[in-house]
Amino acid sequence: MEIVVVVGIIGVLGAIAAPMFNNAIRSFRLSGDARSLSNAAAVAKMRAASDFSRVRLYVDLTGRTHRMQVFSKATATCCWVTQGGVVSLSSGVSFGHGAVLTPPADTQDLIGQAPLCTTDADPPVNIPNTACIMFNSRGTPIDNSFAPFGNDALYVTDGTAVYGVTVASTGLLRLWRTPPVAAPSWVRN
Repeated sequence: MEIVVVVGIIGVLGAIAAPMFNNAIRSFRLSGDARSLSNAAAVAKMRAASDFSRVRLYVDLTGRTHRMQVFSKATATCCWVTQGGVVSLSSGVSFGHGAVLTPPADTQDLIGQAPLCTTDADPPVNIPNTACIMFNSRGTPIDNSFAPFGNDALYVTDGTAVYGVTVASTGLLRLWRTPPVAAPSWVRN
C-alpha cells in the first residue's frame, strides 16, 4: 500500500513538473538564441575594426539562420565571404516581433528588422527575406550606401516573449526583452 501511495505522489509531482520543465526549456532556447545573435553582432563589429574591413551579420529570415560575412576583394569570387559557420535558431524560435508594435526606447523610429542584405552585383540588388547589420572599418554601423546608420535591430520570438538586439549609431549593442503584446514593456538584458 505504501508503494502505491509513493508511486501516486511521484506521478502527481511529475504531472505538475513536466509543463514547468517544458516552459523553462523553451525560455532557455529563446534567450540563448537572442544572446547568440547579440554576440554575433558584437563579433562582427570587432572583426570589422580589427581587420580594417567591412563586416556584416547576414540574417536569413525565412531560413532562420545567421552568419558573419567579411568583404574581401582578394578572393576570386569577390566580395562577401562567410567566416565561420552558419548558426540556426532553435526549434520554435523565429525572426520577428509578433504583436509588438513599438521598438525599445531610443533605438528605432519604427519597429522592424535591419535593412535587406545586398548582392555583390554592380549595382547591388536587395536580397529578399534577409536582414543585415553592417559595420565599417571603425566598427561603426553603416547602411548599404556606407553611410553611418543607427537604426539597426534584429528581433526573435517564440510567441511567449520577444527579444531585440539593437545597434546604435555609435556601435553600442543592447539586448532587450518584452512580453509579446502590442504595447510592450521593453527591459534591457
